[in-house]
Amino acid sequence: MKPQLKRIGVPVFLLLTLAACGGGPSSPTTPSAPQSFLAGTWRGTLTIQPNPTGPQPGTPVSGAVTWTFEVVPQTNLQTFRATIRSENAWLPITLTASTAMIPGNTPPAQISTQGDYDSPRGCRGSFGSFGTADATRIQADVTGVDCPVPFTGTVVLTKD
Repeated sequence: MKPQLKRIGVPVFLLLTLAACGGGPSSPTTPSAPQSFLAGTWRGTLTIQPNPTGPQPGTPVSGAVTWTFEVVPQTNLQTFRATIRSENAWLPITLTASTAMIPGNTPPAQISTQGDYDSPRGCRGSFGSFGTADATRIQADVTGVDCPVPFTGTVVLTKD
């Protein structure tokens, strides 16, 4: 081996040997994905007023509801997949909806949720809400149509 190569080769060989034996730097770890304050499970009450502007408005009905938010990747923590499970007697449904948060991804923020569901009345219903999300509380107005009865209402949720 030429003298110049010996001077370079020995240190490189030594470093490779140490790295192979665990003497080198530790293996890289995968960074954890940032989380949103909205991600997770929220529980509360959904109050529905069937046919609110019709000639015979229905009586408001309240029931338990659970919303679970999952961040959609690569959306700056502003778009979510929401699973809504309603135990409201007038609207006992489970639906998967889309939620968007504005103006940013920190509380307080405005959130809008929309989705369709299979109605217990035998049709395809639509559901929407718009409200405010704080770090531990969501309060929103609800609208929708169910076979073909329109409804309005409110939802109040707290984070688990």
